[in-house]
Amino acid sequence: MRMGIFLRNFGPVSSVDNIIECAQIAEKLGLDDLWLSDHIAIPPEEAEGSGGCYLDPLATLAFLAAKTERIGLGTSVLIVPYRAPLITAKWLASIQELSHGRLSIGAAVGWMEAEFRAAGVDRKRRGLLTDEALKFWHECFNNDEPEINDQRFVFKPRPERPAFLIGGAAPHAIDRAVQLGDGWMPTEGDPEKLREPIASLTERMLSAAKPAPQVIPLTSLALVEQSSAVDKLSSLAEVGVTGLVNATKYESVAEFEDIANQLLAVKRTAITD
Repeated sequence: MRMGIFLRNFGPVSSVDNIIECAQIAEKLGLDDLWLSDHIAIPPEEAEGSGGCYLDPLATLAFLAAKTERIGLGTSVLIVPYRAPLITAKWLASIQELSHGRLSIGAAVGWMEAEFRAAGVDRKRRGLLTDEALKFWHECFNNDEPEINDQRFVFKPRPERPAFLIGGAAPHAIDRAVQLGDGWMPTEGDPEKLREPIASLTERMLSAAKPAPQVIPLTSLALVEQSSAVDKLSSLAEVGVTGLVNATKYESVAEFEDIANQLLAVKRTAITD
C-alpha cells in the first residue's frame, strides 16, 4: 500500500520555506506521495483556521516538482468545474513532464456554493462539466492533435497521462471512475463501509477491460494508538484499498515530521504482521 501524507497548502503553516521543508522531509523519510487540497475563493465565514489563504495546488505541485526527486505529487482533490479544460490540460501535462511522471490527479465535482458563485460556474452543471473535462483530458493525452471548440491543435509535451482518481461518494463517484477514471478517492475511512463499493468498482472496472482500480481514501489514522492504526491499515488493505492520504493536522514542520515518522512506523508494522 502506498503511504501518502496531506501537505497543508493553506493557512499559516503554508509558507514557502515550510512547504519545501515538509516536502523534502517526506521524501527523505520514504513516504510515497504528497497530496494537496484545492480551494480558490474561501468566503470569510468559512476561513477559520486558514484565514482564506490557499496556495493553488497545481502551481504548488509544479514548484515542488523542482524541489523533490522521487515522491509522488497529487491533488486531493482538484475541483474540476472551476477550471477551463484546455488550460488545465496544459497544466497537468506540464507538471507531469517537469516531475518525470510523478503526478496523480484526485478529481471531483466540488460542493461549496460560495466558490461556484465566485467562479461564475453553475453549480447545477458541475457533474456535466467534470465529465466533459475528464473526457477532453483523456483525448489530449491520447492524441498529439486533439480538438476543442472545432479547432485542432498540437498538444505537446504529451507525457504519460497522470492517474485520474475520482473523488466523492458512491454511487456517482463509482460510476464516473468506471467511465473516466483509474480509481476512486473517497473521504470514508471505515473499511467496512468501503468494502462493498470497492468490490463493485473492481468488478465493473475489470468487466470494462480496465486495470484493477487504485483506491486511495483521504482519512486519518489514529497515530497515538499505533496498534489501532496498524489494524485499520491492515483492514483497509484487506478490502482493496491501495493507498492512503493521511490528513492528520499539523501546525509546524516539527509536527509534520513527527506524523511522517509515525506513519512509516505504522506501515512497517502492518507489512511485518
